[in-house]
Amino acid sequence: MFVVIFGRPGCPFCVRAQQLAERLESANVIEGHRYVDIWAEGISKADLEKTIGKPVSTVPQIFIDQTHVGGFTEFDQYVRENALMA
Repeated sequence: MFVVIFGRPGCPFCVRAQQLAERLESANVIEGHRYVDIWAEGISKADLEKTIGKPVSTVPQIFIDQTHVGGFTEFDQYVRENALMA
């Protein structure tokens, strides 16, 4: 499993998503993760909407193995429901 997080500087939920991905990676639950700073990369919410296929109002936007999961809350819920962390 590989996680990609699209976020921006100063976003507390982006930080929490990164921390969760790092814990999953440390526990060898996922192969790795990548954080994409949408501001540094010049990616707009409209660009993300094209990729996701629906309106985007917040970040982070998180993908697991190229499947859109949602934001931090959905990512955290996915981890809990699939018992990825003890």
